[in-house]
This record gives sequence, C-alpha cells and structure tokens, in this order.
Amino acid sequence: MKPLRKAVVTAAGWGTRFLPATKAQPKEMLPLVDKPLIQHIVEEAVASGLRDIIVVTALGKRAIEDHFDRSFELEYLLQEKGKAEMVQALRAISDLANLVYVRQKAQLGLGHAVLTTRDIVGDEPFAVLLPDDVIQAEVPATRQMMDVFRKLGGSVIAVEPVPEDQVSSYGIVQTREVGHHIWEVLGLVEKPAPGKAPSNLGIVGRYILTPEVFEALEHTPPGSGGEIQLTDALQLLLRGQRIFAYQFEGTRYDAGTPLGFLKASVELALQHPELGPQFRQFLRRLDLGGDKGHNP
Repeated sequence: MKPLRKAVVTAAGWGTRFLPATKAQPKEMLPLVDKPLIQHIVEEAVASGLRDIIVVTALGKRAIEDHFDRSFELEYLLQEKGKAEMVQALRAISDLANLVYVRQKAQLGLGHAVLTTRDIVGDEPFAVLLPDDVIQAEVPATRQMMDVFRKLGGSVIAVEPVPEDQVSSYGIVQTREVGHHIWEVLGLVEKPAPGKAPSNLGIVGRYILTPEVFEALEHTPPGSGGEIQLTDALQLLLRGQRIFAYQFEGTRYDAGTPLGFLKASVELALQHPELGPQFRQFLRRLDLGGDKGHNP
C-alpha cells in the first residue's frame, strides 16, 4: 500500500448561502474567530500528518492563495513597528504546508472537483476535506480516518447520525457493522427522500480515498442537481473494492450555513485561550429572554 501523503481541500463553491457577505470574497476566507475558515481545515490536514495539500479553487478565489503566501510588505511594516511576534505568526501561515492550486472551471459538483486533482494526486491514496465541515476533536478527525484506512485497507468516509427529517440533505450509507463506530458500506444514495433512506448515517466532509476513485468519477454521469456526485462515484467504486464508514470522535459544525457558522464561531471563541474568558463573561450578561438586546 502506498503511503498517504496528500490532501485535497475543495474551495470552489459560490457560497450563495452567505450572500451578500460572499459577493466579493470567498466563503472560505470568512473569519472563524481569529483565522479564516479554510485555515482551520488546512491545519487539521497538517495536524494529521498531511503537508502536501491541493486546493481546488475557482474564479474569484485569489484571496485564498494570497492568504497562504508571504506578504513581504506587511511583514516589513510590522517589523519596523517592533511587532516581531506578529511577523512570526504571519510567516507560520505561509510555512504551514506545501500548497498547490487547481481551478475548477465549471461548477459541476464535488465529484468533478475531486476529479480535477487527478494528475497531481497520481496513483496513491489521498484525503479529501470540505471546509463546510469544521470538526473539533482531540485527535484530528482526518487522522482518525487515516488510522482506520491503514488498518482495513479500503476507502473511508466520515459519517454521523442525522435526524430523519434531514436525511434528504445528505448522502446516506447502507451498512453492516464491523467494529466500534466502523461499518462496511453496502450502498450509498445521494439525498434520499424522507422515508427512503437506507439508514440514518449521513456522509460528512471527510474522506480517505484510493486512486481508483478517479476511474469511477470518469464514468459517473451527472446525478442530483445535474452535478457529478462523489457519492455516485463511490457507489461505482464499491463494485471493485471495499469502502468503510467511520463515525469520528469529535464535534462537527456545519459551517456551510450561516447558523452553523455562528454556532462554530461561538464554540471556538469560548475555547480560545485569550478571547475565551472575556467572551464567556460577555455571554453571561446577555438578555436571551426576548428582543431587548444585551444589558449595558
């Protein structure tokens, strides 16, 4: 088995649910407490041992590349003002990982976004991380899945139980249990109608995939929404190899919706070593009983 060294981070979506905030900036660059959303995701990949990262972008996403690049003018200005610690913090971002950028020229779905990385990923397994899902865990969720992959040898997809009235918003897996929080996948369906889902296990934004998925994507016709769905490609991949579903240990925030983004912001702010204590005191002063706002 070839080593798992690369991660794909998808960042080509329009971010329409966040308009007008995303009219002129990528959704992935929205600040989640003190750093942009996509940096949280890249840091998870790096903490999992993956420093070669392929970011799938699109038109209007140049700010993502600039964020992870050096800014010599800004560093010089800060150095002149005696803010050496801030300079080091900025340089740490550009030194975080080896990043390569690929353009998805048309919005044809997650499966198509992954397919655009084929020539760079090559013939080796790789991870896929979606910035819409922010996962707080003692051991990074991607690292947990890499351990399952090395143990079982097949592709691994992250899942968690979802309420019945929300199954139509997820890819859902049909499974049989093979271990603690580990299932073998018997089938997958993208956004099934309520009452027709094979289980309550919804796929969330973390995958460990074998390179054979690219061949499956090549033969996957447009599905739900007229897009090439990764879920449909995994259904094809099942014909030739085993796929496993893993319920990770940790808390997931759906940062792809404004409400989920707000929840993640509050939770991460409370955990912040510098901001947390004062923010907690502020929240305790809020009047949550109605629409009176907060107490002065």
